[in-house]
Amino acid sequence: MLAGWASDKLGRKRSIQLGAVFSMWGSAMQCGASNVATLLVGRIIGGFAIGILSMAVPLYNTEIAPPKIRGLLVGCTQQLIGIGFIAANWIGYGCQFIDSDVSWRLPLGLQLVPAASLFIGIQFLPFSPRWLLEVGRDDEAREVVYKLYGTETPELKEKADKEYSEMYDTIKAEVFVRSRNIRDLFATPAMTRRTLVACGVQIFGQFTGINVINYFGPRMYESLGITGNDKLLIQGIYGAVGPIANFFFIVFILDLVGRKKPLLFGAGSFVCTFSILAAIVATNPPTPEDNPNAWTVNHTAQRAGIAMIFLTSVVFSLSFGPVSWVLASEVFPTRVRSIGTSVATCCNWAFNVLFSQVSTLALEDIGWKYYMVFVCLNFFDFFVILFMFPETKGKTLEEMNEVFGDQIDSRKVLDDHHLPSGDDRDHHVDFEEKLTAAH
Repeated sequence: MLAGWASDKLGRKRSIQLGAVFSMWGSAMQCGASNVATLLVGRIIGGFAIGILSMAVPLYNTEIAPPKIRGLLVGCTQQLIGIGFIAANWIGYGCQFIDSDVSWRLPLGLQLVPAASLFIGIQFLPFSPRWLLEVGRDDEAREVVYKLYGTETPELKEKADKEYSEMYDTIKAEVFVRSRNIRDLFATPAMTRRTLVACGVQIFGQFTGINVINYFGPRMYESLGITGNDKLLIQGIYGAVGPIANFFFIVFILDLVGRKKPLLFGAGSFVCTFSILAAIVATNPPTPEDNPNAWTVNHTAQRAGIAMIFLTSVVFSLSFGPVSWVLASEVFPTRVRSIGTSVATCCNWAFNVLFSQVSTLALEDIGWKYYMVFVCLNFFDFFVILFMFPETKGKTLEEMNEVFGDQIDSRKVLDDHHLPSGDDRDHHVDFEEKLTAAH
């Protein structure tokens, strides 16, 4: 929620740098902690960083991406999250063989590397042109649009001018007719639908159970009779499966098939994978032998169970993984996009925390029956997505008003306030003065 405010006040780019600063601060405290209290404070600060970055990065990518490749660019968020899981899994696996406190300090300290890289690297990237227009820095916005779309040929120049004009007209009009507070997310039926779609897709992403596997995979492998270092090794291999699938999906498929079809495919597939996994664990429980560390298992069932867990990761990477970040950040108007995206991301983390807290007890107390919870949740998801979610493929962010049926007559609003349109190349109007007078 704080990231939404920061993104409006400081801009998307500076908010990302703010998140990187929190990440470096938290990582340094965790790595150098001499007591539990310091470690916990470092974790809390690191949590602030994740909260900011998980909202600001997709938002920034959404606002600089051309419509035809927006799915690819925003989907890279999930791709790099997956790569982070791979790195974390294998670093954790390798560090378990270290006998000193380096075994836990090293993984925590390595978080400084991506955080510092992000802080420095984004300095060389442009500000969001939509944010620049919103705060009245119109000439800078035009320059950024020219850089993003190119001006090497007359065709590219014309396309860049058209894109800028559409951004200008819509965003300037929105400043007059939309407020920038959380109440505006529910001000009209169309805005309420936007908010429900954005929050819904993030919540449904948690309903997939993917983070239960990410956090408690070793415990799930134990239910299949896998113990010791083997369960950590399998978890490390598991972490590499999703990013590979995600890469091919965002590069070759997402911007062709759209958002809705992958979500329907994902929800339906999770019903199948969790049903099969529940049946396997229920009918083939491992039984202990005389040796407490040895188990009698049905190896065919064991391999099938592992396959279902791995398949769940693949399906997630072909559906909710990238699509949830794309859809949640592209459905809102510019004026409320940061606060709307922050609310949707907040829903994601709220349900993430919920499942992280209850899953340990659930896996211990009800075992395979817990998987049936995800069968029911994804069955519910499927029909909500089918009947409530729109298709946004190929639409500019400004065209989302038409998709949700609350389009603004931008030219009329600008004319009423004696402001030029984006086609007027020589306008010299004090926009902030006009806005103040209007209010």
